[in-house]
Amino acid sequence: MALPRQTEMQRPAPRLYLITPPLGDTASLRESLGAALAAADVAAVLLVLAHSDERTMINQVKALAPIVQEKGVALLLDQPDIVARAGADGAHVAGIDALKDAIETLKPDRIVGAGDLRTRHDAMLAGEANVDYVLFGEPNGGGRRPSFDVILERVEWWAELFELPCVGFAATLDEVRPLAAAGADFIAVGDCVWNDSRGVAAAMAAATDALVTETIA
Repeated sequence: MALPRQTEMQRPAPRLYLITPPLGDTASLRESLGAALAAADVAAVLLVLAHSDERTMINQVKALAPIVQEKGVALLLDQPDIVARAGADGAHVAGIDALKDAIETLKPDRIVGAGDLRTRHDAMLAGEANVDYVLFGEPNGGGRRPSFDVILERVEWWAELFELPCVGFAATLDEVRPLAAAGADFIAVGDCVWNDSRGVAAAMAAATDALVTETIA
């Protein structure tokens, strides 16, 4: 299973990749997650789990999974160890060091994506490790990330040279269109939609408009 790369001839625009806030109460996320998915064409949801015991996390995933998977959207977790037991479609792994175990455990039946790739060398190592996508531009644990110009350069470099799908992280809605133009196959959105004063559905619709208006020949 993989997030398929769309060729230039096949796609008018990239698709969205939705990253949730750290999950606490599933009830509070159910309604907003459903609204977000109803408002836009989303390829995948990365469910960010608040650290807890495994049984609690598995139950949280199972409570939310139908909202995502019944729409044909891939459900990814940031906790690779519980992916299979929770019935998720795959995992998003931060950093090269964590990739090996996730790939050995989850591939080829489930998706494994890689983020926290701070150098070109790290990105190439991830690609050689048989991940399903690479993600550029997300904040690190301290909330810091490279300049947006650097992120765009990295996305352009990857899109030009590699077939493996690339996800570009948009910290604001204003970053969606430039990332699309740079060649990202998917645009990841997180806090910029969840914290939008108009509501998550309106923010997702705005992100979709940015993709649609950036026509890719």
